[in-house]
Amino acid sequence: MAKKSKNTPDEEAQQRQSRKDILIARKHERQLRNVRIAIISIAVLIALVIGIALVNELIITPDRTVATVGDSAIKLREWEERVKFERAQRIIFLENQLEAFGGDVGIIQQFAGNVINELFEPETMGQNALNTMANEIVMCNALKERGVEITDADIQAMIGESYGFFGAGISPTQPPPPTATIQPTPSLTPIPTAVITEVVPTVTPFPTPTAGPTSTPAPTPTPLSEQNFLDEFGKYIGRLNALGVSETTYRTVVRAQLCSDRLTEILTEERALSTTAPQASLFVITATTEEAANEMKALIDSEGYLAAWNTIMSRPDDLEATESPETDAFELLWRTRSSLETSIGADVAAAAFDLDIDVPSDIIAVPGSDGTTNYLLVMVSGREERELSESEFQTAQSSLLQSFIDEQLTGKLQINDMWRSRVPTLPALDPKFLAAPTPTPAVEDASPTVAP
Repeated sequence: MAKKSKNTPDEEAQQRQSRKDILIARKHERQLRNVRIAIISIAVLIALVIGIALVNELIITPDRTVATVGDSAIKLREWEERVKFERAQRIIFLENQLEAFGGDVGIIQQFAGNVINELFEPETMGQNALNTMANEIVMCNALKERGVEITDADIQAMIGESYGFFGAGISPTQPPPPTATIQPTPSLTPIPTAVITEVVPTVTPFPTPTAGPTSTPAPTPTPLSEQNFLDEFGKYIGRLNALGVSETTYRTVVRAQLCSDRLTEILTEERALSTTAPQASLFVITATTEEAANEMKALIDSEGYLAAWNTIMSRPDDLEATESPETDAFELLWRTRSSLETSIGADVAAAAFDLDIDVPSDIIAVPGSDGTTNYLLVMVSGREERELSESEFQTAQSSLLQSFIDEQLTGKLQINDMWRSRVPTLPALDPKFLAAPTPTPAVEDASPTVAP
């Protein structure tokens, strides 16, 4: 016979409640454990995503290639550093100019407005930096192929020279002044003048003034010591660092400049760049309207080019005129074709080297950069092979170098457009350069009042 339970109803109810609490507690514990697992899983997932993003942003993406030149690659990190350097260079330039002009922002905005605008066109600056780096790869690779090496000592020497320091010890801050170039005298055609028959009274000379004390000669520039150079260079690098640019980036730019200079010298010898070129001298008549040009053309046909040219040159100045005259005349002496193309236009340059000497041209319309059109009539007075000036020869060297670079880049330059979304906008220009210039205060009339 089964033994009856001796528990009272209250005890049985309490036991049932205890078992219920235990089950609820166990269920609650399972729920908490599941929540903890979910939170930890989410945290691990978030950390993993952040870690992947950081690795991608700091390691993988900066090492991506934005351009290739043959087998050479330009990495995103290198290009970003170069853009930052270009921005820093412009900001330092503007800061120096602001200090030089006594803090007058208006003057900076007027004369260096294009530099300010460049800082607000990041994509253009990024494209220019990429093109420049591609050119530098071509130049440095060309030197390497020719067995020419750019050493750290070469880079340091070039940096020193840019500060006027040319080696250990003491060196002058300025190179000796260049020898003055004698300018050619314009070959103006003389205008016949009337013979003066009246006796002109002789002017009585004034007494010769007593010579005063001679002025003290200007002091000789203080030589730049090595320590002074290091101090100045250190200040510059400090300014670059403050703008987020490293000295390594700066030295990379200097190295590229050395590659350019040395390759230019080598190409000049390899391709036997001539120091002479065909040059032409010509008379020029300009007109601002087609009607005025037709009038000058008719005058040339009837009286000859030099007569028309002399008529304009001998015209007296009208000091009361409010507008410039419609015609003008001048002479250009011994210009190369490229010089004429740059200064006047390709059509005029072609006429200067195609026309027979002393034969006037037809009217040549030359569009201006401001949307207006000038009308020119030219006549060649001479043409011969002549020595190039130093600046013209340097221009010819630059053209030779650029032609070589273009040859090497043809079919070898590949650009990844992903750089367009990564153009740095730092360092940023100080907003003070964008402030409205202070208006010039009105000057009160200080003239005395006339008593009635």
